[in-house]
Amino acid sequence: MSEHPRDTPQFYLTAPSPCPYLPGREERKVFTHLVGERATALNDVLTQGGFRRSQSIAYRPACEGCRACVSVRICVDEFHESRSFRRVLKENADLVGQGRPPTPTSEQYGLFRAYVGTRHGAGGMADMSVLDYAMMVEDTHVETRLIEYRKKGSDYRVNGRASDDLIAVALTDILADGLSMVYSFFNPNVPHRSLGTYLILDHVTRAKAIGLPYVYLGYWVDGSKKMDYKRRFLPQERLSPHGWERAES
Repeated sequence: MSEHPRDTPQFYLTAPSPCPYLPGREERKVFTHLVGERATALNDVLTQGGFRRSQSIAYRPACEGCRACVSVRICVDEFHESRSFRRVLKENADLVGQGRPPTPTSEQYGLFRAYVGTRHGAGGMADMSVLDYAMMVEDTHVETRLIEYRKKGSDYRVNGRASDDLIAVALTDILADGLSMVYSFFNPNVPHRSLGTYLILDHVTRAKAIGLPYVYLGYWVDGSKKMDYKRRFLPQERLSPHGWERAES
């Protein structure tokens, strides 16, 4: 293999595999490693170019003949809280999120297992062990925070024990221009709280508080019902072959 400059990222292409979003299709991904002193800057640039982070890997779809996966980011300063969003915020007014270093705990893993078992029992994460979970959280070379959500007044202690159970967790990267929601999970037994929506709304609030213009939601997949919720957070920008384009609906 030829020598490459140390700071030049090398990109690779995965073999085809079944698409997890659109039945009957195959997916391929292009990816590179996020390591070293330039990992944070590279993650910023790649996220702005439609990549997502998973552990120390940045990837994006590279499927021949398909552009269904579209990167989406919320325009924080102009975000509109609809009536339904205000209801979600009111329903979860008793929660508080506390940002911490990306350190896994057994309490988090227990919530993660409950969430995956209920929501994604047939997915690729269904068999993740506690070590797999720890790697998902810890294996980062960029600025990452783990936000734990509990009821207000919970007696949180460093060992992860609390008087009230952990309700939700968000693994979030802090970019130069926004917050990128890498992965989130929550108690699946309280559907009235709409926790998935609440976590996004809370990230909009957090981004605005620290002067960041975007919240990156990953991919909206045209034709996938389970990813269609991302279209609700308006206004937003969607990445096209011509760059980021504003969307109002």
